[in-house]
Amino acid sequence: MTTTSRRLPSRRTLVAIIAGVAVLALGALAFPRPPQLSTEVTGDAALASRVTELATTTDATRNTLSVALIENGRVTYAGLGADADTEFEIGSVTKTFTSALLADSIERGEVEADTTLGDLLDLGDSPAAGVTLEQLATHHSGLPRLPLETDVLVQTLLSQYRGTDPYQWDVDQLVVQARAAALTEPAVFDYSNFGVALLGQALAAAAGTDYATLIDTRIVEPLALADTSVPSEATNLAADAPTGFAASGRGSDAWTLKANAPAGGIRSTATDMAAYATALLDGTAPGAEALEPRTDAEGLGQIGLAWFITEPDGEGSGTEITWHNGMTGGFASFVGLDRANDRAVVVLSSTAVEVDQLGFALLEGNDK
Repeated sequence: MTTTSRRLPSRRTLVAIIAGVAVLALGALAFPRPPQLSTEVTGDAALASRVTELATTTDATRNTLSVALIENGRVTYAGLGADADTEFEIGSVTKTFTSALLADSIERGEVEADTTLGDLLDLGDSPAAGVTLEQLATHHSGLPRLPLETDVLVQTLLSQYRGTDPYQWDVDQLVVQARAAALTEPAVFDYSNFGVALLGQALAAAAGTDYATLIDTRIVEPLALADTSVPSEATNLAADAPTGFAASGRGSDAWTLKANAPAGGIRSTATDMAAYATALLDGTAPGAEALEPRTDAEGLGQIGLAWFITEPDGEGSGTEITWHNGMTGGFASFVGLDRANDRAVVVLSSTAVEVDQLGFALLEGNDK
């Protein structure tokens, strides 16, 4: 595969520093009030008490939470300011749906793991054309996290200040960005929203449809996920679609991500995500093969197709958790599976503050 000069990581670092400084400067212009964790309890009182305890042991600000615990097929729900049917943006947990589509498409014979982007999208002789679908799903493609273009950087900075969706490109524009993208060494793990967005659009092209329809027909409908959707455009949202908060308390617009929806555009509920997790545990979910380890994910253990496989108690501890997290401008999410013990946890939050530690603690403490 074609690679670029090793100077590219330095450019990424410089872009990140410039972006960070600019965001801090812009953020200093507004001082919203941080959100407060709701005291309104729904669902199981004992679980809600445990969630409250865990959520308030850090300095993190939060607003509402919806949690599902699954053990041996039995689901327990609890919420703080939300219930099992409250809608949330699940952010990058969407990547697990996209990877399930890949595994399912391979099983259907539509693509193979080593099918390249150039086989499915009009990328000409660009470096990205030679990237395989498996490399995209395991974040070993060499593509940057986001396109390294001025308009993308400016849009990202402005959206962070305004609380708007930064992903405003259609599929044709995404393909243009891919044609222009340089690659680093593809053998190195490097998390890429850009890469998974291209993966989802490539799979849609292979199936002769669009990404949202592919998700509906191959995952949502078979699993009867009544409240799970890929709006893709703000105009597809219901008038009362929930929005969330940044950690500062600033309200955030809904994120639908347009062509980048395969990387983070799904909206769902604890009820639906529990059904999804249950089907993954029992192997009945379409594309459940995505859970199986494929390669190393430096610093995070191993990675399957999008799913991380980690031993939270240390390598060799014998306890493996298969998981993914997510975050948008106003929401955070976590799904973790203890496959050996038939357990899972779903945590959904309406504040853009990570909930990973909360999810791991709930999963590990489920037998206590």
